[in-house]
Formats: sequence, C-alpha cells, structure tokens
Amino acid sequence: MDQEEVKKHLFGLILCGGGGTRLWPRSTNKFPKQFAKITTKESIFQATIRRFGKFIPWERIFVVTTTQRYGRICKKQAPKVPDKNIIIEPVRRDTAIAHGLGALYIKKIDSEAVIVNESADHPIQNLPLYIKTLLVASQAAYCGDLLVAIGIKPASPHTGMGYIKTGKTKQQINNMPVLKISAFTEKPDLKNAKKFVKEGNYFWNANEYVWRADTILKALKKHKPEIGRGLEKIEASLGKKDERMTIKKVYQEAPKVSIDYAVSEKAKNFLMVEGKFGWIDIGDWKVVYEVSKKDKKGNVILHFGEKGEFLEIDAKNNLIQFDDQLIAAIGVEDLVIVDVEDVILVCKKDRAEDVKKFVNYLKKRGRDEYL
Repeated sequence: MDQEEVKKHLFGLILCGGGGTRLWPRSTNKFPKQFAKITTKESIFQATIRRFGKFIPWERIFVVTTTQRYGRICKKQAPKVPDKNIIIEPVRRDTAIAHGLGALYIKKIDSEAVIVNESADHPIQNLPLYIKTLLVASQAAYCGDLLVAIGIKPASPHTGMGYIKTGKTKQQINNMPVLKISAFTEKPDLKNAKKFVKEGNYFWNANEYVWRADTILKALKKHKPEIGRGLEKIEASLGKKDERMTIKKVYQEAPKVSIDYAVSEKAKNFLMVEGKFGWIDIGDWKVVYEVSKKDKKGNVILHFGEKGEFLEIDAKNNLIQFDDQLIAAIGVEDLVIVDVEDVILVCKKDRAEDVKKFVNYLKKRGRDEYL
C-alpha cells in the first residue's frame, strides 16, 4: 500500500492517565510526570503532541485520560487538539479498554483508520527517524489483520520492561525490516532478562503500537471478550443521549488489565518494527541526569523559573532542578536536588529509585498534601 494513501487514514491516540512516583516531587497526583517539566520547559505530553503534529493532522489526534482535571490540563497544554478529541474515562481500568475506547471514536470517523498509539511519557531523540519508523509500521498495519509493535534494542537487562521476541523478517518497507513476533514477555525476572539480552533477538516493548481501529477491536473481542462486549455496547451508544451513561456502566463492570496482558501476549498476528530513534524511558531522577546535558563539572542544571540561580563551590556530578529559588551547593557530589514550590528533595543519585519508597512512606503517614 502506498504511503500517501495510508496517510489519508492515519490517526494518533495518546494515553495520558498514569503517574510517576519515582519523579516526585515534580510528579504528583495532581500533576503527574507527563504534564510536568522534567527535562525541559516543555512537558513530555506536549513533546508527544508536537511529534504527532508533524505527520498527523491536529483534528485526527485523540487523547484518552482518566480524570476531569487531567482533561483540563490536556486542553491547556495541547490547544491545537480539538476539545471533542480529548476523551475522559469515568474510572481507571488500565490500558486495554482505553485503547479500545479511543479506537471506537476514531473508527466512527474513518472505518479504515490506522492508529499510531503512544503513551504520553516517553521522549525520543531523532524526530525524522521516529516519523519514518511509525509510517513504516502504519503501512504494515493497514494492509491486513495485523498488529504492529515498536521494539527498542535493550540497553540493559531491565526487569521493569516488557520484552518482544522476534522471528523472521516478514517484509521490507522503505528499507526497514518488518519482523514477525514469536512472543511477548511482560516484566521478566532478572535471570530471564539477562538471558533475553544475551540472545539478541529480544527487544523492549516501548508500548508504541500501530494498528487499524477495526483490527484492535476485533482482537479485544477475541482475547478479552468481557471488554469486547462492553465496547460493542459503547459503540452502539456513540452520538446518542445515553453515550456517557453507557461508558460509565461498561467501565464499572470492566476488568482492570493492560493491553499487554489482554492482547499482546495472546495474539498471533503481531509484527514488530525496530525503533532506533532514541527512545527514553524516564523512570527516575538518575535517568533524567543520564540523558541531560552536563556542565564542565558534570552537573545537570534544569532551571524552569523566571528567576532563581544555581551557584556552587566544588560541586560535581549533581542533578539540580528548580524554579525561582537560589540553589547553593558546596562540596557535594552525585546528588539529586529537586526544588519545587513546597518540597525540596535531596538524595544520592544511586538511591533515586527509593523516591518511590518515600512516596509510599508519605502515603502511610497521611501526608497527601505533598502527593
């Protein structure tokens, strides 16, 4: 299928409902990491929207989020996306039904729609290669009853990632191989993660999927029929007075399950295109340090305010993120210092994952005002 023909049916769907406790205090329940300034003054959500806008018309970009508050933030941060394209789920039910709900709204507009699916919290480094890769995946998905995943070559044996085992090359599109998928494995233990990396034909699952709207709805009906039946009820109600009530009722009865467990691990019609465009999983402050520009002393200075200043004497290899304050550092090394309006976080870089433990500590003490 010609790429220009596929572009006529191309839509974007961004899932934007998660959190990010390891990036506290910048990421909170009221303002989770996808909406926050983490590595630049532009939020990760805004960067994702901007990428989509480079190859998908704004009126064909949709967002699924989980609260009215998040919906308002989406509208503020993405003013070019039509308000009607921001879909608010009545309750959180993970990503399987979220993908299905977005596909229903898109299929109603175009029965031949191909959807590029993204989560809102993964920056990329090479935009032209990103667009080329997603267009190749779109061509593969448009031509049949096929689901396409984007795989990332593992940088390490990461136990927090899902893995894709690839088989033979099915076809070449625009000089990019489209591979058959042998299996999905969601978040293996360390022993198996090391084995996967060593074998070489495993990729991280980037949670970037491309498929036709009708194909994913068919897959949900087959592999997770309780969700499939609910989505059929919603589809019958679209545009009618009982639309919101039907969505609410279906969601109340729907299982909480990710698209990975509901479909990816079960479907036999999956393909993969490798993403070599510099995909980043910003899981904690140590990763933020690693992917950010350093000064001559190895310090990463992320200043997001109109005022404020960072001054140091003999400070090395630190991450400093702040708004309008004066941050003074003397003789310290390998620290994370994050200064927001009412919280200052100080921790060793190699303890960055323990920020999640501290968030849980605050929850147990009932200190919700800081969460």
